[in-house]
Amino acid sequence: MKTMKYLFIAALVTVFGTTAMAQDGTKADVDAVKKIISSKPVDLDKQMKDFYKKNKKNPENLAAFGRAFYEAKDTARARVYAEYALDAVKNHQYAPAFILLGDLKALSDDGGAAAQYYEMATYADPKNPDGYYKYAAVYRKLSPSSAVAKLNDLRAQRPDIAVDALAGRIYYMSNDFDKALASYDKADKNLMEERDLSDYAMAAFFKQKYQKSLDIAKFGLTKKPRHAAFNRLAFFNDTELKNYDEALMYADRLFNQSDSAKFSYYDYTYYGNALSGAKQHDKAIAMYKKALEQEDMDNKAKRAGVIKQLSEAYQQQEDYPNAIKHYEDYLKNIDKATANDVAALASMHMQHGGSLQDAEAKKAAFQKADAVYGDLAAKYENAQEYAYFMRARVNAQMDPDSKLGLAKPYYEKLIELIEPRAEKDATERARIIESYRYMIAYNFIVKEDKAQAKAYAEKLIQIDPDNEIAKQVIDATK
Repeated sequence: MKTMKYLFIAALVTVFGTTAMAQDGTKADVDAVKKIISSKPVDLDKQMKDFYKKNKKNPENLAAFGRAFYEAKDTARARVYAEYALDAVKNHQYAPAFILLGDLKALSDDGGAAAQYYEMATYADPKNPDGYYKYAAVYRKLSPSSAVAKLNDLRAQRPDIAVDALAGRIYYMSNDFDKALASYDKADKNLMEERDLSDYAMAAFFKQKYQKSLDIAKFGLTKKPRHAAFNRLAFFNDTELKNYDEALMYADRLFNQSDSAKFSYYDYTYYGNALSGAKQHDKAIAMYKKALEQEDMDNKAKRAGVIKQLSEAYQQQEDYPNAIKHYEDYLKNIDKATANDVAALASMHMQHGGSLQDAEAKKAAFQKADAVYGDLAAKYENAQEYAYFMRARVNAQMDPDSKLGLAKPYYEKLIELIEPRAEKDATERARIIESYRYMIAYNFIVKEDKAQAKAYAEKLIQIDPDNEIAKQVIDATK
């Protein structure tokens, strides 16, 4: 059944409950066999012969031997000892052996055969949860509802097990986070395994239910205060909820007070976000740079996202040269820049120009903004009107007394585009009013062309009847 290659092997071989304890190899023979297997002796089969003879009527130990071979990736011997375990039982029915055989089939991508063995395990021992869960794990992508139905059979046998949590796990593994949340909501959190609490909180996080996710993570931390996943989720959720001081507390717990924590670029990025939110921009910049150094920063899309945040952190410091430098790097790392992406670069150049005192440096920054808006108009037809409007404004900044008329061609272009429209929205109305005001001032003051100024004033009064500038110009030209 090759269509069932969706098997999540790690989940399938997860063992829990009383059966797991039985197979965990607490007996001396099991421990001895594990040591022999790990030493990889040449005469392995010879050494195993005595252990088999001694335990041939002990299905528990035989299955444990098979599991030890399985974990050592010796599938052939694992199968042999699973069969020995079945032979040790009069009716040839032993759940741990069936589960091991199912795991072996799962490992070879034979999901149909794996499911059959898992189902046989549920018949051999109806109270052993492993068979139910692993059967459900096989079917989780083919039919999550059928998988969950199998888990419901377990409910009658083992009311002490959080079956709804296992159902949530199946839906979570199938990326159906809505159903995962619905199932987890029915379960008693006190009976949930750590893994399910973590997935519960993560499902809520994925659905942007940050407060819910935070509450679940905090509940998990009451049981396991050094649990990396719970500290990470508390940290992420508090960042999203803008609880930056608390987010930084959980960040410290994740990085410095969690057991077996492994860090990714995502952790450092969130750390940067929390620090930015707390106005600690220098530290945020250091974290974004740390994120870019991580091994899992393995594609341009990831890099682009972090580089953009790094640029924003510099912008918050009003360090516009670095903000612009990194934003240009961001544009190089995305597959296709949008009009908004390009417009943001132009806006940054304008902010830079506005922050400068030196006239030549200010002019150079505004010229760069103008060039980017020109590029925006050329490449994005839908953004042309916005680009003309912003070019008019940036050129007006470079020519504050309008003597050079630098903004004139762009305001004229706006009038040409907007004026013919019978219906004008608020944005269009604001832009054409600004355009008429500029043309009135330019013609009346700079060109001393009162007739032309009056013509624009009359147009302005039609769209804005209470405009005082228009009224004054009309009166002055009577």
